[in-house]
Amino acid sequence: MEKIKLGILGIGNIGSMHAGNILEGKCPEIELSCVCDLRDDRLEWVREEHPEVSVYKDASEMMDSGKINAVLICVPHYDHPKFAIMAMEKGLHTLVEKPAGVYTKQVLEMMDVADKCDVKFALMMNQRTNCIYRKMREIVKSKELGQIKRTSWIVTDWYRSQCYYDSGDWRATWSGEGGGVLLNQCPHNLDLWQWICGMPAKIHAKLHFGKWHDIEVEDDVTAYVEYENGATGTFITSTGDAPGTNRFEILLEGGKLIAEGNKLTMWKNKISEPEFSKTNTVPFAAPEYEITEVETDGKNEQHVGVLNAFASAILRGTALIADGREGINGLTISNCMHLSAFLDKEIVVKDFDHELFYEELSKRIKTSRRKTGVKEVTTKDMRASFK
Repeated sequence: MEKIKLGILGIGNIGSMHAGNILEGKCPEIELSCVCDLRDDRLEWVREEHPEVSVYKDASEMMDSGKINAVLICVPHYDHPKFAIMAMEKGLHTLVEKPAGVYTKQVLEMMDVADKCDVKFALMMNQRTNCIYRKMREIVKSKELGQIKRTSWIVTDWYRSQCYYDSGDWRATWSGEGGGVLLNQCPHNLDLWQWICGMPAKIHAKLHFGKWHDIEVEDDVTAYVEYENGATGTFITSTGDAPGTNRFEILLEGGKLIAEGNKLTMWKNKISEPEFSKTNTVPFAAPEYEITEVETDGKNEQHVGVLNAFASAILRGTALIADGREGINGLTISNCMHLSAFLDKEIVVKDFDHELFYEELSKRIKTSRRKTGVKEVTTKDMRASFK
């Protein structure tokens, strides 16, 4: 079987998980040829248990080794565009972990390079493989229920205790992570929100910074948006709610969809609301509806699915789960929410000022604190993740 030869840049929590999936044979068209990390202890398990995999401490050296034709980038957020650009300019197919970057200015530069290079460029948006969200998108795009009137996502099941934030010196700092729950936990939700419902036209957000934890970035968010067609939406998230909620509701002219508890439920009106409103003659009446649990194909391949689609796209030209260029969409929403909170004003998405956001972010980076004496991921932790 023909295989792509992959190098993984960054063997922390997520990089070691991807390596484990490949080494366990879950990605039959991918050969893990190289790994690269700055720390020797994060390469120790490779040297001892997988001597066939080459190890490097320098990213450029690994990319120039001739041993790989594709790279998976799993470094801290700020460096995603930097190393993606390096890889694509060296002719390597490139898969980037979420988010695409921290600020849109750098991601736009990455997209420009991707357009000039003849390589596959993908983003690890693994939630797009979830059958629930794929089916929601299919129904919305089919117009079976008409136009969207309102969207609402309460996603507060991202609970994190203080020890989570103390587990890495980059976590929950402006200089290390570039944001909090919006940039670390919610990129998948923001991506799915726009993938299914489209990009909002206006955003007004309230963010609380370090409300529930000893951190400097946001851990509680409530945002209101408006769409071009007049529809409205809300997005609420936090890492401080226990128990949390994950309920995604889309109200349309002909009914509504609710994703919650690993199932998708449809309320379908017998007559669409606009038509009923125009023709009804009975005060206080409302459209009749039927409730059904929507059948899906049950597939939810997650990270392995994205990796396998990436390999197939390289080998056979098939579709990616998420083209890397699409990463700008969810990040734009995130950046707009941050800028709205920074300036306490509504942001018009099409007029989003990339330079202004970068300036505001830079102010916070200058005064950012970095933690010391924190727990690092150990070789034992990485080996345990392969079991």
